[in-house]
Amino acid sequence: MSKASNKETLTLALALLITGGLAAGGIWYFQGNLSNQSIEKTDDNQNRQLQNSTNQIIGTSSLDTSLPSPSVLTIDGSVTMVAAIKQLQIAFSLINPSLSTTYGVPDGKPNGTNAGIKNLIDGKVLMAASSRRLKPKEIQAGIVGIPIAKDALAVTIGINNPYQGGLTMAQLKGIFQGKITNWSEVGGLNAPIKVINRSRDSGTHTFFQDVVLLGEEFPPDGANFKTLERDETTPILRALGKDGISYSTVTQIENQKTVRIVPIDGISPTDQTAIQNASYPISRVVYLAVPQKTNPATKQFIDFTLSTQGQQIIKRAGFIPIQ
Repeated sequence: MSKASNKETLTLALALLITGGLAAGGIWYFQGNLSNQSIEKTDDNQNRQLQNSTNQIIGTSSLDTSLPSPSVLTIDGSVTMVAAIKQLQIAFSLINPSLSTTYGVPDGKPNGTNAGIKNLIDGKVLMAASSRRLKPKEIQAGIVGIPIAKDALAVTIGINNPYQGGLTMAQLKGIFQGKITNWSEVGGLNAPIKVINRSRDSGTHTFFQDVVLLGEEFPPDGANFKTLERDETTPILRALGKDGISYSTVTQIENQKTVRIVPIDGISPTDQTAIQNASYPISRVVYLAVPQKTNPATKQFIDFTLSTQGQQIIKRAGFIPIQ
């Protein structure tokens, strides 16, 4: 065979090799792209399924605002969120002065998350502030929850309580289930523990039960265990004395001079980084709850809450902005 023929053969072989490599690379590239698209689509579907299964939605774009706007935007719900909601109401009135807002029915005092959401479902109010996630029966009733801030619960004792230590989550559960009844059992003095529990109307009560008691029941009221009738924080703090223990949102506790916060698992709820990354074990998200089918005014209030100005108000009220 001539040198020219050998050269042509070699050139042809190289061309075939390069062509084959490009083809294989193209197949690999398109397969990879299809695979990535499939993964992204799967992730989107999973996120959508998670959102649909919990009815906790991000923003208001999925709300149906076909109902007519009211002359008064009625709100009820969380006592925990009262300062934030009232500050939001004041600022919102400057943006939409023709729309009045109220918080709490019928006397202008919020009734707590659980009662507030019931009033929402019953059509007595248009929106509810919620300090917990929605329950399945509330989701079935067509209610959705929109996250607006992060928060944490503080376990608190009276300033004159001799106990100076912290508690583990297991010890906290034992105390609030009536299994640990003396301060000496957690390293304190020999004195009975008096538990003061929040009202059953309180979303904070429900959240504490879910997270600390893992959904198990509180014990019945007795000599050293009392559940309050109304969701109010001040009577709880007054009742702590030298042997009491209770819990509330950290914003209602951290600046009080008559009580002391008990660290849980060695972490204080005043550590905002620990709340932000949920390393503090009793951290939570708070919400505005509305029917899926609502009105433009309600959407406008929530959009304002999620705006830069609204989130600054959330921060000033002691919460951590959601965005």
